[in-house]
Amino acid sequence: MGLFGSFNSRKKESLDKGLLKTKESVFKKLSRAVVGKSKVDDDVLDNLEEVLITSDVGVETTLKIIERIEARVSKDKYLGVEELNRILMEEISALLEENNSADVSDFDLPERNDPYVIMIVGVNGVGKTTTIGKLAYNFKQAGKKVVLGAADTFRAAAIDQLQIWADRVGVPIVKQKMGADPASVAYDALSSAKANGADVVIIDTAGRLHNKINLMNELSKIKKVMQKVIPDAPNEVLLILDGSTGQNAFEQAKQFTKATDVTAMALTKLDGTAKGGVVLGISDQFKIPVKYIGIGEKMEDLQIFRRREFVESLFSNE
Repeated sequence: MGLFGSFNSRKKESLDKGLLKTKESVFKKLSRAVVGKSKVDDDVLDNLEEVLITSDVGVETTLKIIERIEARVSKDKYLGVEELNRILMEEISALLEENNSADVSDFDLPERNDPYVIMIVGVNGVGKTTTIGKLAYNFKQAGKKVVLGAADTFRAAAIDQLQIWADRVGVPIVKQKMGADPASVAYDALSSAKANGADVVIIDTAGRLHNKINLMNELSKIKKVMQKVIPDAPNEVLLILDGSTGQNAFEQAKQFTKATDVTAMALTKLDGTAKGGVVLGISDQFKIPVKYIGIGEKMEDLQIFRRREFVESLFSNE
């Protein structure tokens, strides 16, 4: 059992494996930061700051963590790298607990009469369609009835890719031809989901890099049209970000949170990068929960983001 209690062993194993590149990078840097030291002095703090920033945690979040470490070591004895790892785990977890709502259960949904509507936003290439497919799979595994809506009508490939995932998972998809009105597709998808007693409907949207005003107008129109079918739709606006892009993910988060009311985020492709620290910075800086993380290619490799288990996996020396 780890520092923060029990965690499903198979999921923990997948998490550890998915974060391996980031973990190895962080530990090498941490080892260099404290070599020959018996206490946390200014040199160690400076080195630790560099470790966190170069691990894509972000400057502002790094400074918060350093301040917490300074306050902690002023009253606690420092014994070595293992003790510093433990302090890091505890302080980063505490920071993230303060900035976000409580962890959610595994692919659970609130009790409601209408389908729960998730609108997906994000640029092309971040793993948006794959994440939708994995979400559909996990909701279906949890016993939910799922409908997909192919409202990214800007690219024929987007519709085709979503169809492939719908077939693979075994869930219905509502689509029109390329160039159709995205709001019309969303309307049809919600109408179908409601008529067929679905539990959740996932709406894809265009991922092209158009300017903020056009993006805002398009997403606002989709929302308004969906509300003609389900008045409180969308219940969730999920921003998909590619964790392997590091600081570029921060910039995308800034643009999308300005353009629409993002309520949750998913960080993908963490298994192929040493930049997993970006999850910590984004979770802290945007005050919007990171709800899912992608740590592999399998459909079950989209996991609920549990802050404490994530930090334990990242910093525990096992």
